[in-house]
Amino acid sequence: MISTIARLPGASPVRGHATPHNSLTSPSTRLAKAQYMDRTLDLSKDIRFDTRVTGADFDTQRNQWVVRTADGSTTRCSYLVPCLGFASKPYIPPLPGLDSFRGICHHTALWPQDGVDFTGKRVAVIGTGASGVQVIQEAAGESVDLTVFQRTPNLALPMRQRQLTPDDQAEIKREFPDRFDARGNTFAGFDYDFIPQNAVDLSEQERNAGYEELWRKGGFRFWLAIYQDTLFVQESNDYAYTFWRDKVRARISDPELAEKLAPTRQLHPFGVKRPSLEQNYYEVYNQDNVHLVDISENPIGTITEKGITTRDGVEHEFDIIVLATGFDSVSGGLTQLDLRGTDGSLLRDQWSNGVDAHLGIATANFPNLLFLYGPQSPSGFCNGPTCAEIQGEMIVETLDHLLSGGGKRIESTPEADKQWSEPVAGLVEPTLFPKAKSWYMGANIPGRPIQSLNYPGGLPQYRQKFAESKENDFAGFTIS
Repeated sequence: MISTIARLPGASPVRGHATPHNSLTSPSTRLAKAQYMDRTLDLSKDIRFDTRVTGADFDTQRNQWVVRTADGSTTRCSYLVPCLGFASKPYIPPLPGLDSFRGICHHTALWPQDGVDFTGKRVAVIGTGASGVQVIQEAAGESVDLTVFQRTPNLALPMRQRQLTPDDQAEIKREFPDRFDARGNTFAGFDYDFIPQNAVDLSEQERNAGYEELWRKGGFRFWLAIYQDTLFVQESNDYAYTFWRDKVRARISDPELAEKLAPTRQLHPFGVKRPSLEQNYYEVYNQDNVHLVDISENPIGTITEKGITTRDGVEHEFDIIVLATGFDSVSGGLTQLDLRGTDGSLLRDQWSNGVDAHLGIATANFPNLLFLYGPQSPSGFCNGPTCAEIQGEMIVETLDHLLSGGGKRIESTPEADKQWSEPVAGLVEPTLFPKAKSWYMGANIPGRPIQSLNYPGGLPQYRQKFAESKENDFAGFTIS
């Protein structure tokens, strides 16, 4: 029997009709699809809704996990498979006075299900990551005044979202079989991949022709279908950034504002912080009701009853403050739970000096715990549905092997964990990723060890590594 414990997430960060950065469907459409799947497959009978898991302890006598929830109930299971995603623990920085604000204040990940009405309101958005970009685009059209507090500009890419006609949909459906087959064989699980050419080997005319085609198609192509040396060679990276910069600056009327949003010289290599997708993000800054505060130059001092005071002493008054301040990403979903292993230690303590996770699905001292979309798997470097499907199949294959052989317990060894995390570090070292303070490297959370939290070798290589373990009786695991 499978039992799923689900805490209903908040609504989309923006009101009603908004579109997340990596999706072309609205929240209401996605809900309708989920409800259809529930009716068709009768899923609800095995799901406990509105329930928050707080922790779990492994019972070594019975080889079971005892899962605890916030309402005081417990559930026993032989195998615990956390499917928490890489962004399930919101991060709210220690902003002095935040509790004193008398207006409306929400983190984008904890948004009310019925939304927040920006109409006629004075709105502040702190942060310009993915959810910040979404909120800013929506609030700019509804609020009477919008102030964006930006630390680092987002190198956002054009989404190219459009209404699909019936003919468009029919054409896309004809391509589905080939596109679905391609996903598992590309670096990031999309139906496109890096251009097998180096930008530094091309003429300016050839290089820019390739950039123009990617820009025209939109989406993540200018990031994950670009020249293969872009994330390795600074010269190639500079070419990509210059192209991006010039495209963006052409959309911004004020030269001073353009320099803040798309600096002449890049602040970090292009693509080593996750780009967001946008529709009209840069155009909204041309509106009279939209203002930008660069908190790298003029930091936030305190939050007051009425709004936000910056270091220059100016108090900005607001009705709504939106905290688009990100997440304790990749491992944070697991470490926020009180997961206690066989030696009595908590998972968060075991990983306090860095994550070690064999194949990105298991870690020593925590038997029968197989996590999906977690640390040191492709997760943040991979298209979510593709990665979740492939890792889900891996975990099913692992449990099938265990059960068919009469086993009751499976756990990775400390040696296997290290033999996985060390190559992960080795793979990221020659790239440009270590040159930026990003959540990919855990740098957005104060005090966290700096390491690659995602497997950087690409999805095909990751699948090969799992296949090698499987062919060798699941090498790296102890089965009993």
